[in-house]
Amino acid sequence: MDGYADTYYARTLSEAGAHPALSGAHEADVAVVGGGLAGLTAALELAKAGRSVVVLEAERIGWGASGRNGGFVGPGYATSHAHITRMVGRDNAQHLHRLSIEGAQIVENNISSLGFADQKLVHGKLSVLRYHDPDGLARRRDLMEKEFGYRLDLMSTEEVRTVLKSSKYYQALHDPAAFHFHPLNYSRSLAKALESLGARVFERSRVVATDFDSAEKVIRTSDGELRARDVVLACGGYTDNLVPRLRRSILPIATYVLLTESAPDQIAEAVRTPKAISDNRRAGDYYRLVDDGARLLWGGRITTRTSEPRRLAEMMRQTMVSTYPQLKGVRVETAWSGLMAYARHLMPLIGRMQPGIWYAYGFGGHGMNTTAIGGKVVAEAILGKTDRYRLFEPFGLAWNGGPFGTAAVQLTYWTYQAMDLARERRSARAA
Repeated sequence: MDGYADTYYARTLSEAGAHPALSGAHEADVAVVGGGLAGLTAALELAKAGRSVVVLEAERIGWGASGRNGGFVGPGYATSHAHITRMVGRDNAQHLHRLSIEGAQIVENNISSLGFADQKLVHGKLSVLRYHDPDGLARRRDLMEKEFGYRLDLMSTEEVRTVLKSSKYYQALHDPAAFHFHPLNYSRSLAKALESLGARVFERSRVVATDFDSAEKVIRTSDGELRARDVVLACGGYTDNLVPRLRRSILPIATYVLLTESAPDQIAEAVRTPKAISDNRRAGDYYRLVDDGARLLWGGRITTRTSEPRRLAEMMRQTMVSTYPQLKGVRVETAWSGLMAYARHLMPLIGRMQPGIWYAYGFGGHGMNTTAIGGKVVAEAILGKTDRYRLFEPFGLAWNGGPFGTAAVQLTYWTYQAMDLARERRSARAA
């Protein structure tokens, strides 16, 4: 796959041309370390403002979670609005949620304004309950309308089961503004747009040393050196120990995705909507039709260590079949994993570490919108336009707890799974 993991997205890339590795001495106004969506969005905003920008990617553009995810774009964060409100208060929580809405709009606007011909958007996302709670969903719908003017449609159990032929599902909220698309094509399109604005993009250019103590920052790779006034660090779940403080603030969490074989008739018996679907469980299932309904792309499960994707894929296939017995016998064609960066507080890590050193990472499995807003607010700060990045300051670079933090995450996940299962069983008994 030319340096990419064997994913559906790598198999269906519209263009896979490589960018050169950094060689020799270079200078720029801003150096961006990390060729994922946060770094690319920051670079694009800076390049559009006339700054000279260099992007350094250790592997390939979009190689990490940015190019391996489910491709869902909609507002929100990895934690709930209620939890954010408890942490920072109502007013700041509202500002942060509006930023998350803006992040989704940034992605859609980029596709429209930059003429990304290889992007096909499919609008609509269903967030489905696996237990009976229409009143709770109605309250959520009303809150989003009242506080943000954001429309969500409540679907009854009958309406849900008309398009999702599963007895596991009850009510749902439909977000007509959310959409799904091909994230790796989008990542590579951003890089292409950057180059058209005069920015330089380098792949296979892992940073091996830095000097951030002077006004002019120095970044070194194995074959080159880059000097810049500002540096944006955006390495996501693959952040290494080059900047120990950043690495100690995240927990790399593995998630898994499978792609079924082509089985259009069987899949049509189960899933009868082109919209994106996710359930309400913590680290629950998310899936969508691809290849015009011929295949199903299905994601879910998290672990604190990377396991062999095929083994986890079989577990996910069993979950898929338990949800849709119609899919029994449908084989897994390929499966892959990727690392997401979670902070202990489950909010993105966006801010300034010291003069001239900025960071945007830790998007925790809800990155398609938050990478966009993270990149934008960091770029705005560098340009002196706004200080909106300060909305994320209350969350900060908290220590991840080391091995104890990893164990706590896994135990928390298992606890949520047990709670979800108990609630589903109660609902099934009451039906």
